[in-house]
Amino acid sequence: MHTTTTGETAGDFQQLAQPYRRELLAHCYRMLGSVHDAEDLVQETYLRAWRAYDRFEDRSSLRTWLYRIATNACLTALESRGRRPMPTGLGGPSTEPSGDLAERSEVPWLEPLPDVAVGVGSDGADPASVVTSRESVRLALVAALQHLPPRQRAVLVLRDVLRWKAAEVADLIGTSTAAVNSMLQRAHAQLDKVAPSEDDAIEPLPPEREELLDQYVAAFESYDIDALVRLLTADAVWEMPPFAAWFVGPSDIGELIRVQCPMKRAGDLRIVRTSANGQPALAQYLRGDDGVYRPFAVQVVSAGPTGLTHIAQFFDVSLFPRFGLPDVLP
Repeated sequence: MHTTTTGETAGDFQQLAQPYRRELLAHCYRMLGSVHDAEDLVQETYLRAWRAYDRFEDRSSLRTWLYRIATNACLTALESRGRRPMPTGLGGPSTEPSGDLAERSEVPWLEPLPDVAVGVGSDGADPASVVTSRESVRLALVAALQHLPPRQRAVLVLRDVLRWKAAEVADLIGTSTAAVNSMLQRAHAQLDKVAPSEDDAIEPLPPEREELLDQYVAAFESYDIDALVRLLTADAVWEMPPFAAWFVGPSDIGELIRVQCPMKRAGDLRIVRTSANGQPALAQYLRGDDGVYRPFAVQVVSAGPTGLTHIAQFFDVSLFPRFGLPDVLP
């Protein structure tokens, strides 16, 4: 029976466990690649923990115990779910930006993680700030994690992000320390093939890159495609789930926007700045025939020293409430 000198009971569980909710959401997101699924699994974790709290015997910290429950819940969920890719993970780039775009609604695409949901970038040296750092949830890294089998994914996250000991991870997933070390080695080898470069590691943007982003927003809102493409690097990538096609280079990206985007004149699109995966994000609102601006898409943007290097545009308007964004713009 769980007993302490303060006389805690299961009724105290919610108050004691609540501080860990945001970092557990980040953990489940890294495992699942979906903020929707991660929220469900965190809820399941708290329900399981609450039901078993009277059997929690302080053999570990409450935080560690919750991570054990969450990780096992994620591994169980992944038994019946495929990986969540980005279009860049499914094949080579398209060279026909003016052609028909195939929407793959049956694919469980990777989703962005609103920074506001997990407190990314908050100051402090506590464990929660470490495991919700920009580096640990950046979009390219989470996309790379999707290439790993679930148990390898869990091992890598527990060892490299949460800094668990190999023996602790082995105990959690029911294997040997040697097997954990082997899985971690294989996970690192796989990530070396698909993981982002160090240049993609996102920290708060320096002033010159903030200016790049401001210019990009202004070009989009004024429908100045020539100005927009000048802000892209020569090897910039544009991808946009649920469409499988993705494009490389300013010329193809500019043609894609010119031909495929429903905005056709200045003022058709308005943008609200936000952040996701520790990166700049842009919530786009499209003007309807009635003059009202409604949710259209969320872009997650990577900026390098000489221009924008990667734009991931997510056509999932159900994300807007999770970013704390309004249903319409005035």
